[in-house]
Amino acid sequence: MIHEREALGGSPARELALDCIEAGIEAADPERAIAESVSLDGDRLTVGERSYDLGAYEEVVVLGGGNAGGRMASAIEGVLGDRIDRGVVVTDAPEETEKIEVLPGDHPVPSERGVDSTRRMLDLANETREETLAIVLISGGGSALMPAPAEGISLSDLQEVTEALLASGAEIDEINAVRKHCSAFKGGGLARRAAPSTVVSLIVSDVIGNDLSTIASGPTAPDARTFEEAREILSRYGIDPPEAIAERLERGVNGEIEETPDAGDPVFDRVDNHVIADGFTALEAVRDLADERGYEPLILSTSVRGEAREAAKTHVAVAEEVRRTGHPIEPPAVICSGGETTVTIRGDGTGGPNQEFALSAAIELRGSEGIALASVDTDGIDGASDAAGAVVDGESVSDRETARAALAENDVYPYLEERDSLIETGATGTNVNDLRVLVITSPEANR
Repeated sequence: MIHEREALGGSPARELALDCIEAGIEAADPERAIAESVSLDGDRLTVGERSYDLGAYEEVVVLGGGNAGGRMASAIEGVLGDRIDRGVVVTDAPEETEKIEVLPGDHPVPSERGVDSTRRMLDLANETREETLAIVLISGGGSALMPAPAEGISLSDLQEVTEALLASGAEIDEINAVRKHCSAFKGGGLARRAAPSTVVSLIVSDVIGNDLSTIASGPTAPDARTFEEAREILSRYGIDPPEAIAERLERGVNGEIEETPDAGDPVFDRVDNHVIADGFTALEAVRDLADERGYEPLILSTSVRGEAREAAKTHVAVAEEVRRTGHPIEPPAVICSGGETTVTIRGDGTGGPNQEFALSAAIELRGSEGIALASVDTDGIDGASDAAGAVVDGESVSDRETARAALAENDVYPYLEERDSLIETGATGTNVNDLRVLVITSPEANR
């Protein structure tokens, strides 16, 4: 999975950190998640603890998308086979399928081909009826991959506001609150189009706390956010949106445009949402592998957020405490965490939150022995780069001032690349948010 793995290793701590990263991503594979969560016995389709009688429906269609959309489409075909009549899924990691059209989109900034693909998917949703069972596949990255500009808004308007929000350091739920109110698909929009069919959503979550309204901007989930809140978010981060978006939000605030559907809306009467994999899925796999290798595991949190470079310092502090005092666990140990950190763009370089997390940690670890850290985005795309993240240790930074300058310019990619620290996986076919692994060897191992 990890390209040029040999160049990234070099020590037991780094090797184990990379093994843990691979184990976590593999555990979140949508094919594995669907195999464990979905089954078919005759006409009885079971998802989690819910069952659906396929004999009660005239057709089965598949809709949706996201980073894991291709893998999910392939997996659901493996379960249902010819019981699927038709389908359209949008992703940036295509898979070979027979019944479901897998169409292209782009991430993290929406594209024209994503608009075309999403339009085809929404056309199919519009054709569903009460006798339809609509299986919706949703995963992280869906907000950008499935753009459906609302009337009067252009793709360039969406791209401009998305890029501004990503650079501002806004949290993902804030970014999505704006995108939902500029879309014909997000914020319950797909559920509204598919009503009154029965909608069964299978969700691979990349969101802290699995907030259904935030994952891929909640196409089949109620939206508690409002036009007023979307406008306030743009104001809070000093973003001056394109005129068409500003005008739409203003009209929404004035009640001239229908709000996104909330929890009381009847479009959700026949909608079931099932989370089949999330960040904890990956962390459990890391925990189990660490235990197998004789390392004491600790899941620090699935909800780490905030500025990447600052969160990294806290992680290093915990690792140092473990190594120095044996608290809260004794070395050798593996500490892992999930969630999603952010980067406030101040410079004009290349990188991403996981790369900044890793370099910030490396600065703190300089000269330390027996500690290695790997940090990746599980979809294989960290920020707008071709790297998933990076692996570092106490030898990764020789000159702290140069490293700090790279952070200040948000230009960490070339710094890490020169030191054979970038982790590249390509598109992984899943997305359960960030995954970070700290390996702390026992003091005796370095004597």
